[in-house]
Amino acid sequence: MQNENLFEDSEANSASVKDGAEDMQTVAEEKPKPEAKPAKKQQFIQIVKFTLFSASAGVIQLVSTSVLHEWTGWLVGYYYIAYIIGLTLSVIWNFTFNRKFTFKAANNVPVAMTLVVIYNCLIVVPLAFGGDALVKLWGDSWGILVTALSLIINFITEFFWDKFIVFNPKVTDKILKLFGRKK
Repeated sequence: MQNENLFEDSEANSASVKDGAEDMQTVAEEKPKPEAKPAKKQQFIQIVKFTLFSASAGVIQLVSTSVLHEWTGWLVGYYYIAYIIGLTLSVIWNFTFNRKFTFKAANNVPVAMTLVVIYNCLIVVPLAFGGDALVKLWGDSWGILVTALSLIINFITEFFWDKFIVFNPKVTDKILKLFGRKK
């Protein structure tokens, strides 16, 4: 009889150990895991993808700006308008492909696009009006060079903005919490 009680106690203890282990597993699953830093190879691939998509967006911007400003003569004297139209086309292209393939971001698209618009207001608007001033100073035939210089400046600054702000879930989650919205 004593042996039977021992056996029953042993079963009860093993059941409570199992319950404790399941509770610990549940707690471990609930804890947010720190994001692993991407390996150097992954970072290099990310830079290459960003460069290729940005180059294709640059071609879109360069061609559309040149068509509107120089080749057709429609916006001669209004370089900044041609630049902003070309930029808008390239931003939509670049955002779409970098979000999906480079940064593989699934975070809130409206918040991410708003951050892209903020970037463009802070960085690109001065480039557009500065470019307009340079075209007026150097002449309309230098529009392609001015656009190329703007593209280089935009490329460098946009990579860091996209990587650390736009497609960073920690940042977008904080923005959503700031405005009282959950993921």
